[in-house]
Amino acid sequence: MSRPSARSVIKEIATGFEDLDVPRSEEPDDGPIDWPGYRSARDAAEERTGESESVLCGTAMIGDVEAVVIAFEFGFLGGSIGRRTGDRVEAAFARAVASRLPVVSLIATGGSRMQHGMRALSQLQRIARAAAGARSVPQISVLRDPTTGGGWATLGASADVVLALPGAQVGFAGSRVRPAGASAEAYTAEAKLAWGQVDQIVTPAELPSALERWLRLLTSSMEEAAEPPGALGSTDLPDSGWDAVQAARSAERPRAAEYLDAHFDWREELSGDRCGGVDSGVLCGFGWRSGRAIAYAAQCGTATLPAGFRTAARLVRLASRLRIPVLTLVDTPGAANDEAAERAGAGAAIAELFEAVASAAVPITTLVIGEGGSGGALAFAAPGSTWVTPDAYFSVTSPEAAAAILKLPADEVPALADRLRLRPQDLVDLGIARSVVRPADRV
Repeated sequence: MSRPSARSVIKEIATGFEDLDVPRSEEPDDGPIDWPGYRSARDAAEERTGESESVLCGTAMIGDVEAVVIAFEFGFLGGSIGRRTGDRVEAAFARAVASRLPVVSLIATGGSRMQHGMRALSQLQRIARAAAGARSVPQISVLRDPTTGGGWATLGASADVVLALPGAQVGFAGSRVRPAGASAEAYTAEAKLAWGQVDQIVTPAELPSALERWLRLLTSSMEEAAEPPGALGSTDLPDSGWDAVQAARSAERPRAAEYLDAHFDWREELSGDRCGGVDSGVLCGFGWRSGRAIAYAAQCGTATLPAGFRTAARLVRLASRLRIPVLTLVDTPGAANDEAAERAGAGAAIAELFEAVASAAVPITTLVIGEGGSGGALAFAAPGSTWVTPDAYFSVTSPEAAAAILKLPADEVPALADRLRLRPQDLVDLGIARSVVRPADRV
């Protein structure tokens, strides 16, 4: 299979690429473990690719943003990671930190260089340490074909945003070392997207604009709090608690996607909790509004899965680290509480989001746009910075659950809704919400 060279890939997404000047480590002719024929294989790789190592590192402009670029040359010994690869990647992250530049990694590698033995494998520790030391700057990885072994388990999977090309082979195990009978589909970018390990799949034609947008978002730090969106639905306050519940449960009420589209000029989504789960009922990402970036985590009206809480926690932690304010939209009947949710760690996932919100170094703004069902909704809410729409409610538990807990008949449910003081105006009176937003409200 013919693959584009690293320099041609860089040229497609960036301008003005300048190689970093990295001192060349001394290396015995046959490598650190005297592998027979290694020198000749390396010479052939240099002649074939015109490169002196399996990775190119330098600075370039991607759109209007200067970035450090790390690009693997698969034609050089399969893009394998050796000592000099580690030297270059380490120098690239050091440059990123010193110059406050984001890092974009264009990965195409089969993993560690076998001919270097454990010296090659140990480079993964260097790369991980360098990436961890550069968490003050945004890190984006692009998974090309293939992204396997240590390249996936360090630069690829650890990035803040993970993009992948369609059909790219992605997995810790390369094609020649997988278990017999393993499904090839499990080692694709599409599978990793479905399993919450990749944020987006982008075509080569889409990649330049996708990177430009992501870099613009992630480098636009501004710690001023986000404003709550104006209400999109009914402007009439409910007379009773049961009226409030019915308004929030109405199929005609605007949902999170409508609020996000109305509020932002444009946005990019993150997907998945990075440990096997995706909750389609939670939208997370970064949006552009009036010349600034705002992170968002929004519930879409369904019971929130453990993966949804973990994805939201991931979003809040990333925004906090990059000094980007957060907007959360609350709309859920509650956390998923079935056997599958318990097995997936519902309690731990909710706790993770509570902790992320409580420890955030940036302001978080919350708007309740629909149902606010118990702790599963509260985990998304910012204490002291929560607003509510007229067609929403927030309650310690649903009226139906309250009736079950108190062993009351079903016909008591509407009256219980009143007693729970869950209407928008009640929430303001109780000090839970700052105010009820209206269509033209801007705070």
